[in-house]
Amino acid sequence: MSEGTAVSKENTEELVALAAEAYVYGCPLVHGLSAVEDFMHTGFGPLPPTPFNHFAHSAQLDLPYTHFVSADNDTVHSIAHLDLSGGPVVLHVPDTDGAYYVLQFVDAWTNNFAYVGRRATGTGAGDWLVVPPGWSGSVPDGVRGVIDAPTSVVSVIGRNACNGPEDLERVRALQAQFALTHLEPGTHRTGLPAPDSDVPEPLRFFEQLRVWMADFPPSAADQAYQDRFQPLELLEEGPSPYVSADPALVHALTEGLARGRARVEEASRPAAAREGWEMDPHLFDYNLDWHGVGVVDSPQWRITDREASYPARAVAARTVLWGSHGYEAVYAHTVRDADGEQLNGAHSYVLRFERQPPVEAFWSVTMYGLPDHRLVENPAARYSIGDRTPGLVYGEDGSLTVHIQRERPADPDAAANWLPAPDGDFRPVLGLYTPGPEILDGTYEIPAVERSGER
Repeated sequence: MSEGTAVSKENTEELVALAAEAYVYGCPLVHGLSAVEDFMHTGFGPLPPTPFNHFAHSAQLDLPYTHFVSADNDTVHSIAHLDLSGGPVVLHVPDTDGAYYVLQFVDAWTNNFAYVGRRATGTGAGDWLVVPPGWSGSVPDGVRGVIDAPTSVVSVIGRNACNGPEDLERVRALQAQFALTHLEPGTHRTGLPAPDSDVPEPLRFFEQLRVWMADFPPSAADQAYQDRFQPLELLEEGPSPYVSADPALVHALTEGLARGRARVEEASRPAAAREGWEMDPHLFDYNLDWHGVGVVDSPQWRITDREASYPARAVAARTVLWGSHGYEAVYAHTVRDADGEQLNGAHSYVLRFERQPPVEAFWSVTMYGLPDHRLVENPAARYSIGDRTPGLVYGEDGSLTVHIQRERPADPDAAANWLPAPDGDFRPVLGLYTPGPEILDGTYEIPAVERSGER
């Protein structure tokens, strides 16, 4: 305990409230960097463990046995975690010949600060220089641009559109061409700064926050805000103050942790299911300071109140870590039919698009079972349906009717447009990649799922 910071009974409640604020403020940093650390040691789903400054590529589309929720059957993932402490990294991207892809750059605080890909920079081949904070070296000839990283550790989340298993060979050939090379000689660490292992487990979160805040400082405005946490000893450098902390401080931190976590959990809890589709294109608008390549720097895409951005960032990190801005991709979901009843495989349904969703890339409806939110095994091996699905049957007026039910429809046209459903409750998700303005402003109304008859 630092001199002059002993905790009295009178200020313990104030410290508890402050610790709760610190949790909300800092949990994106701790949650995100813990995921980076886990990724390097254990991988993620089909992606293998991979060290800094190397890409990990999934070799397949997600399938029902993929062991994580809300698996993606539209794109094939590639992830790289960059360490820029030893200097810049050159990123090479291939020519995708017009096919959709995106590389999304996320800093240690989970801010989406740059995008490279079809929407942001086109689909041509080229090199990009990713530089650490404060770098002032010479940019080599031939690079398309410089990506200024807010922190020395960066996550690059890649998605390549894949039009089914038959398209995997093309995607794998592209994946092999994504490359990362060091611009100059330097020492690159092999892991994140380690919290003191002697800190008791109940205080581990705050020890991680203390160590990682020091190594990955936020913007100047955020840093001014986090100065308020000095009474919690979060700004202490050197040996950990939590190894033998004052009992009153330990109480304040543990109670504050519980309150802060409950606050984030409550804010993350889905609202009561309503009729119609729900989506939030502004879930990631908390980045107020870093607007690099491909980021839309507009008040429309920024939360106006900085302090309100911290709980928003915490919820996003808790629910959809490393998700993208709504203008890159947005996802609508529903669990109710047009009459407000829970969607269930005991019934058959139709989803009729009088006009297809206005997107610049592509759209699809993916089926997830409840309560596990996993893809639904079915004899057709069809897990999603959309504008890239071959063999769809359109109406003479250009409309498209998707048939959602457990068993294959007897009618050939309906069978061509079949999205298989599970036996029990389910949740379809409409993925909209590079959505048009009508989607983002709500002008385009997604049609309701309508019950078409009993089995």
